[in-house]
Amino acid sequence: MVAETLPVNGIELCVETFGEPTDPALLLIAGGASSMDWWEDEFCRRLAAGGRHVIRYDHRDTGRSTSFPPGSPPYSGVDLAHDALGVLDAIGVHKAHVVGLSMGGALAQRIAVERPHRVLSLTLMSTTLADSPDDGTEEAPDSPALSEKPEGPDWTNRKSAVNRMIRATKELGGPFTADDAHLRRLAERIFDRTADMAATQLNHWCCPTGPPPRQPMSSISAPTLILHGTLDPMFPPEHAHALAAEIPGARIVWLEGVGHEFPPLAVWQQVIDEIIGHAARGRQPA
Repeated sequence: MVAETLPVNGIELCVETFGEPTDPALLLIAGGASSMDWWEDEFCRRLAAGGRHVIRYDHRDTGRSTSFPPGSPPYSGVDLAHDALGVLDAIGVHKAHVVGLSMGGALAQRIAVERPHRVLSLTLMSTTLADSPDDGTEEAPDSPALSEKPEGPDWTNRKSAVNRMIRATKELGGPFTADDAHLRRLAERIFDRTADMAATQLNHWCCPTGPPPRQPMSSISAPTLILHGTLDPMFPPEHAHALAAEIPGARIVWLEGVGHEFPPLAVWQQVIDEIIGHAARGRQPA
């Protein structure tokens, strides 16, 4: 895997890739307030082993990407979507299979509507319609680190922040959510990589959504796969059904026993097989 900090849209974003650059690109867009670490290393390696050039990145205000003062983000949800495209531009990728989770799913939908020529296929995980009132792009606590507004923990304190991330992940998860030891290792890594945890936990919920997409989600032309947990407490199954009803040809695959979370190990093979298979059926890069 290769990680580097790249100039994107006037800021710097930390980007990491797995696999061969000559393989079709697959872009992973994380949920709100979530660094790329939530797309776990081994999960990315297995995707790459399926013949994909896997790209993950830290959103602005997460991980090692540019951070802004907590409570004063000078950007909107539209900028977050442009960042995803900027990552592709920075590494010289014109088209990619796009996978977005929760808020990342809303960003992916916007990209598919406004830049359809950049999207080979679309996979939407644990998300809802991006042009709906609760689309996960503003004041919607979809981060595994956050299930409420972040007044509580002292985000500068490693122990307090790590414990909060573990607790929130379990609150939103299901019976297959990783155990405490696994979550602790992941949360400690995230804390140690993050420039400002308070900014991470606040700024994506403070920033405005920005103008709505120029076209409805029914205009999406990319082959679309919806992966949705049957136990998602934030976006219950009707959200997946609404997505499928709106996006032409969209197909739902249910993740039994999964909550609102990045894919737990128990469903990795199912998720990876579905993403790789769906990408294989998508448009071919020119």
